[in-house]
Amino acid sequence: MLVPVASEGLVPEAATQRFVIAEHPRLAQFVRSRIPVRITDLDLPDPFDGLVGADLPLDRVHACMGCALVVDGDVIGVLAVDAFDPRALDDVDADELAAAAAFAAAAMRTTDLIERLAQEADRAGRVARDLVRDTTRTSAELIGQSAAMASVRDEVSLAGRSDLAVLITGETGAGKEVVARAIHTASPRSEQPLIYVNCAALPESIAESELFGHLRGAFTGASEHRSGKFEVADGGTLFLDEIGELPLSIQPKLLRALQSGEIQRVGSDKLLRVDVRIVAATNRDLPTEVAAGRFRADLYHRLSVYPIRVPSLRERADDISLLAGFFLNEARLRLGLGRIRLTSAARDALGAAAWPGNVRELQHTILRAALRASEGRRRELVVIDEPHLGLGIAPKTPAAMTPPAIAHGVGGGTPEVSLHAAIDQLKHARIASALETTHGNWAEAARALGLDRGNFHRLAKRLGFTASRNPCVIPTDP
Repeated sequence: MLVPVASEGLVPEAATQRFVIAEHPRLAQFVRSRIPVRITDLDLPDPFDGLVGADLPLDRVHACMGCALVVDGDVIGVLAVDAFDPRALDDVDADELAAAAAFAAAAMRTTDLIERLAQEADRAGRVARDLVRDTTRTSAELIGQSAAMASVRDEVSLAGRSDLAVLITGETGAGKEVVARAIHTASPRSEQPLIYVNCAALPESIAESELFGHLRGAFTGASEHRSGKFEVADGGTLFLDEIGELPLSIQPKLLRALQSGEIQRVGSDKLLRVDVRIVAATNRDLPTEVAAGRFRADLYHRLSVYPIRVPSLRERADDISLLAGFFLNEARLRLGLGRIRLTSAARDALGAAAWPGNVRELQHTILRAALRASEGRRRELVVIDEPHLGLGIAPKTPAAMTPPAIAHGVGGGTPEVSLHAAIDQLKHARIASALETTHGNWAEAARALGLDRGNFHRLAKRLGFTASRNPCVIPTDP
């Protein structure tokens, strides 16, 4: 196929047409020949019939002459000259046309090289900016000696050696991003960039541009050409965090990119090939999302070629001490402190906590405790005691969340409350647990309980919950 790059004398719409060589015998002759060709068979259809801008009664081009544009032995285009008068080109010198073609070929190759250099410079700049941001993000070190973490390490090692798409699942704060970085580090692409995209932070209006890029003028505010994350990650790994939050309208375009390795910038009709390894993560149950029509089944299967589940901190309680030590060192460096250690009481409190926010909650707890304990002791030994942690003494299953029917057993005597009250207390306990697990996010809690958001709000408010800054506070008398 030939794409018009420059023309003189043709109608404006000719610039957007595409000329399939097999359909145009005159152009095919030019492509095959390395020297100028003069068309003598006037019955051959001309590719520019009907496209000449001159207001003449004739509508067919008769005279035609042209040659291939060749650079380093490769044909990169065609230079063609046409006229209505069958004798108009008889006096055109073939050597002059060949010289013009050589200049045109050199100019096209130079322009192409400049455009590629500009694209590479733009990509390199965006990679650098992403990597600079990454210096403050999570490391790729998988900390823990529990059986659950040993299994994750094995999975990461196996997945890292391949180029398969990986879907990482697990609760919020369990360490899915750490696992994604470990996969990239263990892969042959480790010397190339790992580009991070938070799908939950992509408004539907800009999601396509952010992923695939755009041309200048493609939409209001598009003042310059911009590479998307797929182009920036070319040769490396693209980490799509919170993939379950990706707008449904963008999912078919992502599926196409995964299937064909081709992307299209917004406002462009040109396909670009990219070599990107996809690692995605979500805390949602994607099969449930697929069944509910909120996530495409074909995209789910394309992403989950190699699924890895990250265990919650409750499943790897043996690792709490190791993680605490890691975060104590982080706190020391970030807060500019001397040595930090935990008291036995603080260590026991960490082991007894429920950790609904998983490793991230543990990290933040340690940082806050270090800041509290370090007041006035910047370069001295900082000792973190139980009160500094701010965990309270709530057990993993608070008694206030245990309905009487469960606390006293079923059939173990006369119930102390009515059936209706017992059901309300059970509902109250489930809602309190869901809100605690989701850190007070009512929408996530509704999804976790399988309830419509509006019904969940009405039920929760009837049972005494309020959407305040601390929506997880449990009323004493629900």
